[in-house]
Amino acid sequence: QVQLVEAGGGSVQAGGSLTLSCAASGRTFSNYAAGWFRQAPGKERERVASITWSGGNPAYVDSVKGRFTISRDNGKNTVFLQMNRLKPEDTAVYYCAVWTNIYPIGTPRYWGQGTQVTVSS
Repeated sequence: QVQLVEAGGGSVQAGGSLTLSCAASGRTFSNYAAGWFRQAPGKERERVASITWSGGNPAYVDSVKGRFTISRDNGKNTVFLQMNRLKPEDTAVYYCAVWTNIYPIGTPRYWGQGTQVTVSS
């Protein structure tokens, strides 16, 4: 059974930074794409960023381009999301996810439990 454990959420002032991490247990996910989603109250779940199994081809939703960076350390079975210049509209529950494909196509197979990110004005 694969478990994804998230850490790094919290509260920060606008313009600040946070780094989220997602560590997988139960099996390795180095052969699969990984990413981050978020969901704010009253809004649909949104894919924020994704990365291939090799760490290449990072992709981001337009609203976070230039501010967020996704990376992974396959040796540690961990994916990260570095969030800079945070804005109040970034406030959401953030979920890490892993696909069962080399590329992030379709719905991820595995999901983390979510970590709250709150950005105040």
